[in-house]
Amino acid sequence: MIKSYPLMELEFDNGLSPEYDRLEDEYRLIMEVAFKTLSIKMNYEVDVSLVDDEEIHRINRDYRGVDRITDVISFAFLDDKSETGRIVGDDVPRLLGEIFVCVPQALRQAKEIGNSDERELSFLFCHGLLHLLGYDHMKKEDEEIMFPLQEKILSAVKEEKSARRPTK
Repeated sequence: MIKSYPLMELEFDNGLSPEYDRLEDEYRLIMEVAFKTLSIKMNYEVDVSLVDDEEIHRINRDYRGVDRITDVISFAFLDDKSETGRIVGDDVPRLLGEIFVCVPQALRQAKEIGNSDERELSFLFCHGLLHLLGYDHMKKEDEEIMFPLQEKILSAVKEEKSARRPTK
């Protein structure tokens, strides 16, 4: 069982409904497993926001030039190499980036492909997190690395949740 991973912070913003507050613990566990799997030793912070169709459409249009709804968008801050405003120190987490998960789109996709809502919402966060960590799937060879890694992390999360369940 994974013990709390000290080198990460998750800022969770649920702008939708209290029913999705449960995702904060799920996303934190996904981060813990991903960081352990990838042997990440840096102290990172990730901001995640749950948004609706209108908000993700606006973000996609305004920041990516794509005029449509999407399921998840990640903005990796480590791509910016400037030192402006950066606080440096081992005990200060570096902001890895932001992830925006469109819950209504995720729920539609889950239904279309036969995933549970939880599985789809977890998959999208894991996918966004890997983008923040520099993984991509634009080329076939990159896809062959990123997609199995997503599955490995999500399988390990499932195992971890089973190990944490109290035995009867």
